[in-house]
Amino acid sequence: MSVLTRDEAQTRAQFLDVHRYTIALDLTTGEDTFDSRTVIKFTAQAAGDTFVELKPATLRSVTLDGRPLDPAALAGNRLPLTGLTAGEHELRVDAAMRYSRTGEGMHRFTDPADGETYVYTQLFMDDVQRVFAAFDQPDLKAVFELTVTAPEQWTVLGNGVATRTEGRHWTLAATPLISTYLVAVAAGPWHSVRTEHAGLPFGIHCRRSLAPYLDADADEILDITRACYDRYHEKFTEPYPFDSYDQAFVPEFNAGAMENPGLVTFRDEFVYRSAVTDTERQTRAMVIAHEMAHMWFGDLVTLAWWDDIWLNESFAEYMGYQTLTEATLAGSGGNPPRKWGSDTWVDFAIGRKSWGYDADQRPSTHPVAPDPDAVPDTASALLNFDGISYAKGASALRQLVAWLGEKDFLAGINTHFARHKFANATLADFIDSLAQATDRDVHAWAGQWLRTTGVDTLTPRISGTDTGWTLDVVRDGSRPHRVTVGAYDLDRADPARLTRRDLLALDLPLTEPVTAAGHRPDLVVLNDGDLTYAKVRLDAVSWDTALRALSGVPDPLTRAVIWNAARDMVRDGELAPTAYLDAARVHLPRETDLAVVQGVLDFAALQITDRYLSDTDRPAALATLTAISRDLIRRTEDGEDPGLRLTAVRHFIDAAGRPGALLEWLESGSVPGGPELDPELRWRVLTRLAVLGAVDPDVIDAELERDPSATGQEGAARCHAALPDPEAKARAWAGLFETDNLSNYLFTAIAKGFWQPEQAALVREYVPRYYADAVALADRRGPAIADAAGRHAFPLYAVDEESLRLGRKCLDSAEMIPALRRKLADQLDDLHRALRVRTAS
Repeated sequence: MSVLTRDEAQTRAQFLDVHRYTIALDLTTGEDTFDSRTVIKFTAQAAGDTFVELKPATLRSVTLDGRPLDPAALAGNRLPLTGLTAGEHELRVDAAMRYSRTGEGMHRFTDPADGETYVYTQLFMDDVQRVFAAFDQPDLKAVFELTVTAPEQWTVLGNGVATRTEGRHWTLAATPLISTYLVAVAAGPWHSVRTEHAGLPFGIHCRRSLAPYLDADADEILDITRACYDRYHEKFTEPYPFDSYDQAFVPEFNAGAMENPGLVTFRDEFVYRSAVTDTERQTRAMVIAHEMAHMWFGDLVTLAWWDDIWLNESFAEYMGYQTLTEATLAGSGGNPPRKWGSDTWVDFAIGRKSWGYDADQRPSTHPVAPDPDAVPDTASALLNFDGISYAKGASALRQLVAWLGEKDFLAGINTHFARHKFANATLADFIDSLAQATDRDVHAWAGQWLRTTGVDTLTPRISGTDTGWTLDVVRDGSRPHRVTVGAYDLDRADPARLTRRDLLALDLPLTEPVTAAGHRPDLVVLNDGDLTYAKVRLDAVSWDTALRALSGVPDPLTRAVIWNAARDMVRDGELAPTAYLDAARVHLPRETDLAVVQGVLDFAALQITDRYLSDTDRPAALATLTAISRDLIRRTEDGEDPGLRLTAVRHFIDAAGRPGALLEWLESGSVPGGPELDPELRWRVLTRLAVLGAVDPDVIDAELERDPSATGQEGAARCHAALPDPEAKARAWAGLFETDNLSNYLFTAIAKGFWQPEQAALVREYVPRYYADAVALADRRGPAIADAAGRHAFPLYAVDEESLRLGRKCLDSAEMIPALRRKLADQLDDLHRALRVRTAS
């Protein structure tokens, strides 16, 4: 299959003007394929040749202006259109298309809980070709009219209002001008909750087996949706540009969500079957806000080529967090502030921003807005959907707002929408719109922030006497920063608490050191408030204070900044991993912000304990995590903080070195004092027991009979793969790499179970096999499985020089698709870092 190049797209955009797609899909033709009939009306600006893209199972017929074309002319995914004359044309394509099990194109899923089947589209980047014929590039916008034939008991959803015309036939309202990758259809026996807001139909949908769980949260989800919709209309002068707003929670979805106009699709793990924390609910709320922001950033105004993906993702990420915060604080009709968005930026700081920092320090880093020549085709563009385009880009925009002021920022955005609505725009277009709203040099800002790579490091230099103190900031990097600096003193009556005595607003680099009155503060925090994107360091006095009183810092966002500084110091070999664990042991039992607890425990468990410490040091680290979890469980015995207790229980399970307590919990069905073991906790316990060799396959199979849902199937697959048994490992490996019938979710579940730190000796023989098998698998199954193979099936816990050598040899010598190459390059860089951290400590 040929990928579309930027040069080809520019040539075709100059040659064609695409007006309308009329598409008929028949979803009643069998379990393997569906019928797709497409009529495209377009204008050629001159005489010449072009091509249309299509990936059919069978191409039955093609006609151009009534003249039959030879279906055998299809080469890969391109059908040549030759001898076009200047003027109007009509292309008709009749094909059978394959359903997908990998979340690409038209995904088909049969729910094991009740046997019901659902299908939905995910057409991002270049997967529209798996569903209908298209001139598949973002700057050839058109009107789309769809009709769908579906089983009679199904409901069909789409970009516009869907109407059942008779029996099995549905008509979707014609769209405004949108890009091909944004077309959406979801069909099945959906459970739906419908309402109306601001004169528009709103709906939320899930598969029937999840109906009770969606109903339980329907008010919350719709409240968030309405609040964000209203807040965006306060910010943006352009009204919501589509005729309805549906949100479908769909199975086996590859991403968190997809911003299809009028029909946002979400992974249906956001319909919670089991208990979750308020922070997890906040994450769902942020994703809702993020996807709604895309209705303007990406759908109304769309990038011209994929080098400007940040114009979609960075803006939606920033707007998602910021708008959710504003909507939360606004309350509802005089009621108290909503809790589903409280401390949103704390969660961003400690749970999301590190994604950007990590990506930006790898060899694969790229600018937020890369040079167009760096994104020559769709395959390379797909690699940029990473922590830089999301977290770093959102951080850069937060810094831009701090530097520019929100009033001018929003004025520039609204100019951008007015100029380019229902059209396409570039970085240059956006910067020109901002420049209309301010006297500041936004072109220079964009060059320094959006066209550069890497993370600046800010280090304080502090001196002082009893009457005054001086601050200088050493900047390792080139970007300007607008930051606030917090100065804190220990509470003399309670040395475990700190009070902020001053907050300094600074523009970096400083022209000269800053002097302030009073004695030297006990703690100085650069980037207090987390308004910029930079690693920060603490001076020796401040670090000593933090070690003694970090949990006593009054603002959770400041605590997140300090924890991030400690995290970065560990990763850079400047702080021993055990010192981080010691700080966590002291302060997490007193931490009051759930996002901070989760972020610190996740880094301590997934990186420090599992990768940065040697096998001999790991048991002690697990004991520390167990002790922290036990302290938090004791602290929450009164039932006043169920989210914190749930977090502690999860980490206690994952760190358990002996099976005793877990077996007791499983037998009784509950943690003493609560919570009860719901399906998520039961599968979590069974996974850990499987790793420890304390459960046999029959127990896993019995649990699957108890929970025959899709997540139950994934849990059972993960547990079987986690068993410390050579035959279990061989079966799991064969399922991953020797057969091609696993869905994307079952593949991921088995891969997550296979590699376990406790089983390094058992699976050592698979480390060299991984590279060749992953390359072959990616070639056969494509980018989605390639990403899963590189992300989840990588031998993460083989932290040794031989594994690094094998991986580098594979990268140097093997031909592989770009999605796998990028993932392996990142994994090997992280492996190299883990080895350096081990050496430094």
